[in-house]
Amino acid sequence: MAPRQILRLAAFALAFSALAGSGFAEEPGTAQADKPQSDKPLGVVELFTSQGCNSCPPADAFFAELAAKDNVVALAYHVNYWDYLGWQDTLSNKDNTDRQYDYMRAFGTRSVYTPQAVINGRSHVNGASRREVDGALARMEKSGEGMRVSIKVSRTSDRVMIDTGDAGSGPSDAHVVIVYFEPPQTVTIAKGENTGRSMTYWNAVSGIQTAGMWHGKAQRYELPMTEIVKKGGCAVLLQSVGKDGLPGPILGAAFIHKP
Repeated sequence: MAPRQILRLAAFALAFSALAGSGFAEEPGTAQADKPQSDKPLGVVELFTSQGCNSCPPADAFFAELAAKDNVVALAYHVNYWDYLGWQDTLSNKDNTDRQYDYMRAFGTRSVYTPQAVINGRSHVNGASRREVDGALARMEKSGEGMRVSIKVSRTSDRVMIDTGDAGSGPSDAHVVIVYFEPPQTVTIAKGENTGRSMTYWNAVSGIQTAGMWHGKAQRYELPMTEIVKKGGCAVLLQSVGKDGLPGPILGAAFIHKP
């Protein structure tokens, strides 16, 4: 989904605030580090999948392994264009499908497919191919197209703080994108191409919104804890956006864990 569609403000008031610079004020004795994780993970894998596609179960199984890794931000976008085959994906939504079509336009390709894995917002591969996904992550890390901006998450009793680092060289403008996802769900598929299969789906995206803009300097963003606890899970992506409004390279990423 494009910034014009999925990167939109949610209906509720987020009340995000951005404080430039590195001298952040803490509430004495209350700030806590989030669950230990690298502030620069290996990369981001966005899997476009469907319960109604018979090519997707191997990709979903591999994705479960990625979702268990501490150094990969893995997000699954269930799309709805295979619903006509007889089974309506229980985790799909139009915004997920829109995001895939916007990646299609950004990459200059002529169609979408499942299972598709978008790596770091930069390229796409077969989401069922361990060799292609792992190879793309390793290649981008080596070439400097991995996560080059640090993101650290901490929290108090009522808010989450997201601290982004400096840009260094390269692009210096990006959207701070909050991605909400569901807890693991096991679904028994009763119709369509995967009739009779029972699959457990991880990190199925349920919503995306923009928290603010990042301009290449260390900055802090705050999110009310009340919004985090409502969701199954949450991640933050620092994603550049083209002048045409299409999603671009992801420069940094982190999970936001519940207390």
